[in-house]
Amino acid sequence: MTTTNGGERLLRVAVPNKGSLSQAAQDILRESGYRQRHDAKELTLLDVDNGVEFFYLRPRDIALYVGEGTLDVGITGRDLLLDSGAQAEEAMELGFGRSRFRFAGPAGRFSELGDIAGKRVATSYTGVVSRFLEDRGIDATVTRLDGAVETSIQLGVADVIADVVETGSTLKAAGLETFGEVILESQAVLVTRGQETPAGFGVFRRRLEGVLVARSYVMMDYDIPEADVSRAVALTPGIESPTVSPLHREGWVAVRAMVPRTGAQRLMDELFEIGARGILVTDIHACRL
Repeated sequence: MTTTNGGERLLRVAVPNKGSLSQAAQDILRESGYRQRHDAKELTLLDVDNGVEFFYLRPRDIALYVGEGTLDVGITGRDLLLDSGAQAEEAMELGFGRSRFRFAGPAGRFSELGDIAGKRVATSYTGVVSRFLEDRGIDATVTRLDGAVETSIQLGVADVIADVVETGSTLKAAGLETFGEVILESQAVLVTRGQETPAGFGVFRRRLEGVLVARSYVMMDYDIPEADVSRAVALTPGIESPTVSPLHREGWVAVRAMVPRTGAQRLMDELFEIGARGILVTDIHACRL
């Protein structure tokens, strides 16, 4: 067990060591003020100043380590968490690594989920797919294949595949098309064991939440005649409430509020129309709410 100089136990955090989640996970941790490795060969990293020890592991194994209590918290995909069957729980969404799981088969051959009955399904996520079919009373043979499952039908290994679908171009190139309902909407998530809150987890979670809010919001400042402040504040209510300060110019006030990043340009147009001037938008790098 690693401790700080004061004898306090470090929070043990699992981070994906490769794959689509790896870089984005390290980016959000850096933005949250934590040290991250510079060499992909590093398997662990101590950040004593922030009370954390990082372990770089296969994304598929992270939920298992957390569920067993070997590590306190981890970043992995919701798909990998559910597929693992581990005693780990989703603590919060992280907003990156989004993916959608669908069934696909030869074009024109399948149209609804019931058509899967009695067929062979190839997937990298047998746990997720098996539970999905079982919950809907569909009996099929689910086989695990790692890598490009699209070729399994052509090779005669499977009749249907269940895989991540982004643009659909890969499936189309293989002569396949999706059918039935979406199996799972996945993204990167923070996972914990759920039975007890480890020391330091509250601070760790708040830091990540602060980055997610900062990514979604901008700070907007503008000047406006005092008579129009009510209309302006209705457009920019902020998180708690906007800051309104008197200006040296008589009859005018300055307003500052956090607003959603999406739609900020349109909001500036609306404020200008009701008399606001000196409208500025700045990025937020981190926050605590």
